[in-house]
Amino acid sequence: MTISRRGFLESAAAAAWAAPGLAAPGKKTGMPMRVLGRTRARVSILGFGAGSRFLMYKEEEKALEALNRAIDAGINYIDTAQNYGGGESERRVGLLMKTRRREVFLVTKLRPRTYDEAMRAMEGCLSRLQTDHVDLVHIHGLEGAEDLAAIEAPDGVLKALYRIRDEKMARFIGVTCHYDPQILKTMLERHDLDSTQMALNAARVGSGGPSAQRGAPVSFETVALPVARRKGMGITAMKVFAQDRIPDASPAELVRYAMSLPVACAVIGMPKLEFLEENLRLAQSFRPMPASQMKQLADRLSQAHKAALDRYFAQHQDA
Repeated sequence: MTISRRGFLESAAAAAWAAPGLAAPGKKTGMPMRVLGRTRARVSILGFGAGSRFLMYKEEEKALEALNRAIDAGINYIDTAQNYGGGESERRVGLLMKTRRREVFLVTKLRPRTYDEAMRAMEGCLSRLQTDHVDLVHIHGLEGAEDLAAIEAPDGVLKALYRIRDEKMARFIGVTCHYDPQILKTMLERHDLDSTQMALNAARVGSGGPSAQRGAPVSFETVALPVARRKGMGITAMKVFAQDRIPDASPAELVRYAMSLPVACAVIGMPKLEFLEENLRLAQSFRPMPASQMKQLADRLSQAHKAALDRYFAQHQDA
């Protein structure tokens, strides 16, 4: 079942702010915190994305300075992945986990689709991250129907995730998706997952990937997000800037829009210290965007960009 875009946006901002236990500031930093669904973990409203943007720090010292600054400022959701830079992102994050592991909610993602490969990959993740467990591991980048079938196969990665959770290599498990909300909806409905991360930005509210019906307002917000909320899952937003492909909106607008959705955290890559400082200011002063303003922004940006963004994310490899 889908809901209308208008109906969703009319309730989204109020739900994000008013839900019990959400947006309570950290005592030491003032960073707003939210509860990550059924995990009951408290995470910062702003997450540190350690993907391609983190790897843009060519000097390792600068990368670690940024990550240390983020943690000092109250960002506790640290998001990396096994295949970011061929493991380089995890290795960098791991350099700080030796001393700061207890301060963060540590998240990684697995790209392999078979059980054996995923279990080997998880061992490598823990080694690079210098920890005996992560808080959350996601299946990385759910694509289409064939990919879902591989994930669900008897020897697929989903079986590995259940074992990883059972053996406490990760406290929680989930899945991410960049492109097709209908496929994500199907997976969330079928399986016992704790969390999901999806591409949520104001320019894609009207886009829906290959399974969208012509003319239907299909998007992650109207199709997959309601399922995750109904199941009480932890929800995080990614691709807030759509890989910098939304030139006619300010970063502040896009960040505020994403944080005004019913998500626990917006995960953002910040390749310069000044970007980190600006996003910290936005998070620490956050107030929900009114629903009417969210709708106006989404209508304008989706009309201008949704078709091009659909095409781009159909081929996007998050590495």
